[in-house]
Amino acid sequence: MSDTTPFPTLRPPSGAVPADAPAWNPQRPSAMPHHRYRPAHDRVHLPPLTDRTWPSRRLERAPLWVPVDLRDGNQALAEPMDTERKRRMFDLLVTMGFKEIEVGYPSASRTDFDFVRHLAGSGAVPDDVTVSVFTAARQDLIDRTVDSVEGLPHVVVHLYTATAPTWRDVVLGRSRSEVHALIRDAATRLMRRAEERPGGDIRFEFSPEVFNLTEPDFVLDVCNGLTELWEASPDRPVIHNLPATVEIATPDVYADQIEYMHRHLARRESVVLSVHPHNDRGTGVACAELAVKAGAQRVEGCLFGNGERTGNVDLVTLALNLYAQGVDPMIDFSDIDAVRDVVEHCNRIPVHPRHPYGGELVHTAFSGTHQDAIAKGMAHHAKQAAEAGVSAGEAPWEVPYLPIDPGDIGRTYEEVIRINSQSGKGGIAHLLRTHHGLDLPQAMRPDFSQTVQQVTDSTGSELSPGELWDLFRTTYVAPCGEGPFVLESWSTSETSPGAHEFSCELRAEGQVRSLRGTGNGPLSALTDVLRSAGVTVDVLGFAEHSTATGPGSPAAAYAECRVDGTVSWGAGWDTSVLAASVHAVMAAVNRAGGLTR
Repeated sequence: MSDTTPFPTLRPPSGAVPADAPAWNPQRPSAMPHHRYRPAHDRVHLPPLTDRTWPSRRLERAPLWVPVDLRDGNQALAEPMDTERKRRMFDLLVTMGFKEIEVGYPSASRTDFDFVRHLAGSGAVPDDVTVSVFTAARQDLIDRTVDSVEGLPHVVVHLYTATAPTWRDVVLGRSRSEVHALIRDAATRLMRRAEERPGGDIRFEFSPEVFNLTEPDFVLDVCNGLTELWEASPDRPVIHNLPATVEIATPDVYADQIEYMHRHLARRESVVLSVHPHNDRGTGVACAELAVKAGAQRVEGCLFGNGERTGNVDLVTLALNLYAQGVDPMIDFSDIDAVRDVVEHCNRIPVHPRHPYGGELVHTAFSGTHQDAIAKGMAHHAKQAAEAGVSAGEAPWEVPYLPIDPGDIGRTYEEVIRINSQSGKGGIAHLLRTHHGLDLPQAMRPDFSQTVQQVTDSTGSELSPGELWDLFRTTYVAPCGEGPFVLESWSTSETSPGAHEFSCELRAEGQVRSLRGTGNGPLSALTDVLRSAGVTVDVLGFAEHSTATGPGSPAAAYAECRVDGTVSWGAGWDTSVLAASVHAVMAAVNRAGGLTR
């Protein structure tokens, strides 16, 4: 491949710029055959909904979440789960607080059937958890499905059939009336089989597969007929699950479809309106959120969005989106990494590092501007919490770039800011403060930032907090004992009020000299000693602080010095504040470099 044709299979847009394009938009028509596809509005025949209400509604409570990881998600795996992995996933879902869990397609495989029987015989299903099983609208499959749930106290049998015109014509080869009859016959068979289990709590769910591409009047006829056939009541409602099996429209179109059904379903108080969005357009989460605003009460999906093609809607993102708005998700995500680890083990698919909320890097900032804002926000949050007399974990959260407190989902703050070539002085200072107790003076931060930038630019790698500390120590602390001027020993004393003496053994250029200096403080007396050694030192700035609380805590000191006209910073680290201060000045002197007597 030559340098002049790096992408020979691509066909750059050509032709004339559209006549109606504004001057600022020079894009040209592509060579892709877009004419082969129809707009969604030509495929979805929805009666006019001019008085829609969902746009003005707010999400103020969680719907009933129904994870389908063990069925729909499992069907999408290259290596479907065995019983051990299924059980681990089921136990996770129960522990997190899910109360209705779809556990399999027992008529589709021996593994799924055996797992449902395992749940029935193991005591793994708590009394307040309902198990859902999935079946196509075929009598033999319905029979095997009902057989599989024997012994389970609370069950939903989920019946499905494709209803959209293309599926009716191409897949099923049946007319609209024939599909309707097929569904009714299957629903009757299911009801009769359930009646054979006296005392068994079996409820019914129906999914008109590819609902979003099915004629609304047909879906209404089918669903309303099943509501009546199954004798639904408010205390024993039927579930009508309306899936966006293949996402083909913007989320507002799906919301309109759901609101239309919400308004027109018969015996609405006896129906749980459920949705099952897929993610073909990448808007599954938006579809689910708008559907709930439009009247949906129940949402089926998978943890982290696993599913066929681009996946099912992601329950983690949906639930934590609510949490970020101050709404209880009714599910426990307080250890998101543990949840992710189990899902990755069971699915054998890694969760993307940038996956909302659960990805490894979603709370991490590399950019200098982001790091500075986060560092300032965290400090401000801690200050406000202290002023309010509450812990930081209880105080209202409002930190730039972090929609929720990482600590609420079990994350530590160690990974919030990470250092690479894009990082800035604020993030660097934040890591040194949080990991090592160093509070670098504002004027010193640009100086160290340049050092960090040189290292990360040359290596192309990020620096861990430990590596950052090593670089700081090597740059600013170690020169105290490694340069041309080293204090072999020293002491200070106050000779009179406001007058100090500094005595030392100073090694300079290989020779040790006994020197003494005076000044109005220990550091000014030290500079007097250095002046007698031929080095002119002015302390331009100085700061010190304890790095921890309690007696014996190390102190850090920072000194900005002009050494024979060269300005440099030094730092000291010692249990004695005075010793740390002296070391900081000596480090600055030695860092100035190139000094002569």
